[in-house]
Amino acid sequence: MIEYKLNTTITPEELSQLFKVSGIKRPADDLPRLQKMIDNADLTFTAWDQEKLVGIARAITDFSYCCYLSDLAVDQNYQKSGIGKELVRLLQEEIGEEVTLLLLSSPTAMEYYPRIGFEKAENGFKIMRKR
Repeated sequence: MIEYKLNTTITPEELSQLFKVSGIKRPADDLPRLQKMIDNADLTFTAWDQEKLVGIARAITDFSYCCYLSDLAVDQNYQKSGIGKELVRLLQEEIGEEVTLLLLSSPTAMEYYPRIGFEKAENGFKIMRKR
């Protein structure tokens, strides 16, 4: 039974382990940076199997117009069981219908997001981080 939590305390070690077993590319070995990622998120929905962190949706939002889904990661052993979809549903429920949910997808997840309700946008730009 998967339990979902909003803004519960997680450690950078737990987040690091999840990133490593999910296949998402993040700075998993930079624990101070992961701590900043945890601390500065506006909304963090997590999925737990007992005491094990198995999924996360980490978002930055103004709670009025837009919300950026920075991380959606699910342990590969738990993928294809609806956890990612549920994390996104909970996030959408929390931000409400007035707020647009945005994300940047990795090339490997481009087919996943339309299956859970996202539509592809062609009008985006980025300035990449240095590290």
